[in-house]
Amino acid sequence: MSQNRRSYNRAAYDKNRRGTVSRRQNEYIYGNTVRKLDFGWEEAPVRRPDPKVRKNRERARHMSAGYVLFLAAALCTCAWILVNYIQLQSELTAMTKTVARRESELNQLKLANDEEYNRIISSINLEEVRRIAMGELGMVYAEEGQIITYEGNRSDYMRKVTGKGK
Repeated sequence: MSQNRRSYNRAAYDKNRRGTVSRRQNEYIYGNTVRKLDFGWEEAPVRRPDPKVRKNRERARHMSAGYVLFLAAALCTCAWILVNYIQLQSELTAMTKTVARRESELNQLKLANDEEYNRIISSINLEEVRRIAMGELGMVYAEEGQIITYEGNRSDYMRKVTGKGK
């Protein structure tokens, strides 16, 4: 009545495996090789395809001259597009390098221009300019009635020229 652990596990294993274990229990293998089991499979008879189907299959295996020409034209078109694309990419790269070089040159010129402007501004002596303007050229400061203010409605500038001869 009582089963030991091993036989209990074996019974549970056999129960889970169902029919395959019961078949194996009845077979005994002699020697060190396994016999080939005959499952009783039959090969399906070879059917000859319909002549129309066979003819379509043969046509599909061979390429016609028109199809070959179409493939050659498509290949040439793809090659031409690819070559043009690569040329455009190289031109774009060259232009990008040129723009970068010119921007660098522009920045250097702006820096040199700012330095020169600051040098010139710092070298101007405003007292000397005032002395020459008043002494040699006869310029004077504007008086109260000579100053006219004008307010424009646009951002343009206005030039008013008044002369003694007019």
